Amino acid sequence: MLVHVSLLHTEGFRIEGSVPQNVIDYLKLEFGQPNVTVETDDDLVDPFKTEWFKETMTRLTPGSNLKFYRKQNKMTQRDLADKLGTTKQAICAMEHDVRSISKKKAKALADIFGTSPARFL
Repeated sequence: MLVHVSLLHTEGFRIEGSVPQNVIDYLKLEFGQPNVTVETDDDLVDPFKTEWFKETMTRLTPGSNLKFYRKQNKMTQRDLADKLGTTKQAICAMEHDVRSISKKKAKALADIFGTSPARFL
């Protein structure tokens, strides 16, 4: 459960966890009914069941993840190729899912980017 109290000219405050009904009643009385919102677990949306998530998951590939991590780390394909001991063309082919990423390369990429090898398999 989440209780959020909105106050004029401030961000208000939040109470999370099991909030007794008498506390909620007091907050509504003290701060006004419209300024207090209560969310229960039933109100929460499971992000993994949304259409946006399902659509996004269909676009994620090992190559798109590789490109994301490379750009996030401000590396060129040449920079990454040099670190991996391969060619720029090989990196380009991996990013476009033309060439698969081996387990050995996935481990090396994970070490470079500080993430799990599963991101590239």
